[in-house]
Amino acid sequence: MHRLSVIGVLCVALFGAAAFYYSTLEPDVLRIMLTFLFPALVGCTFFVSTLRLKIAARIILFGGFFLWYVTDPPQNNRDWAGEYAIPADVSMEGRIAHVHHVRNFIYRTPQDYTPRYYDADYDLDKLTSLDLITSYWAGETIAHVFLSFGFSDGKHLAISIETRRQKKFAYSTIAGFFHHYELFYVTADERDLIGVRTDIRKERVYLYRVALSPQARERLFTSYLTEIDLLAHHPAWYNTLTDNCTTGILTRAQAKLRYRLDWRILLSGYTASLAYDLGLLQTDGLDFPTLKQHSRITRPANATPEETYSEDIRKNLPVITP
Repeated sequence: MHRLSVIGVLCVALFGAAAFYYSTLEPDVLRIMLTFLFPALVGCTFFVSTLRLKIAARIILFGGFFLWYVTDPPQNNRDWAGEYAIPADVSMEGRIAHVHHVRNFIYRTPQDYTPRYYDADYDLDKLTSLDLITSYWAGETIAHVFLSFGFSDGKHLAISIETRRQKKFAYSTIAGFFHHYELFYVTADERDLIGVRTDIRKERVYLYRVALSPQARERLFTSYLTEIDLLAHHPAWYNTLTDNCTTGILTRAQAKLRYRLDWRILLSGYTASLAYDLGLLQTDGLDFPTLKQHSRITRPANATPEETYSEDIRKNLPVITP
């Protein structure tokens, strides 16, 4: 029991150190100081002579840390990296969704781009398709997963749940387990959100047609719009484990708990196979390996996202959008 107690105290000390290190506390010298001070103070409790004082010291330390952590507020007014500087703004007028600041950057390299945004209206009565996009940059285990909504007038709106990163911080998967990134819904033209992955980063990108009823498709779309509007006024923390690109989709879709606990949600490279097993993909009678093979977006070697990008990437896919 004593050994377990020691291990538990050390785990809290390490978690606290990491939480301070990856926090957004300013100035940075305070953040770094607390990173070392907290575990040092916890370590000192092992040398307190009486059990009562030892317990009291740990209650004060752990209680103070917990109180800070749960009240640490996410913010919308930081010095953001350019891709996350301007969030979308949504308003509804009857059956028309007015979306302001749809991102449509022109990329020359992943880091060199010209910021561009536009405003657009989306008629819910014209919402006809939903696509699941998975993008791989290394192996098969991890992928970035997001959705794109299609309309009968030719419009597409891609929405990706991502980290909102400050300029001074590089991306870190570990940092996402702590209060390091705010949650951000990138709301973009497909030429931006998909095009940067296919044509600029040269990632392996797959597009699957999602099989939902018109009513379910509309509910999902409006759920996304509601969350975008909510985050504009009430920011939230991103979390690599509980609120990421895949779990966020399930939250918006109001998926049952057993689906959220599937291992393919955490290992996001297999999310499409989960969707296939649940009957959520249009398959045209293909097994999943064959469907995946035919769902990869293929682009010419020196292609760049043009006006017809959305049409072009769908020409050779196995299932045709109605």
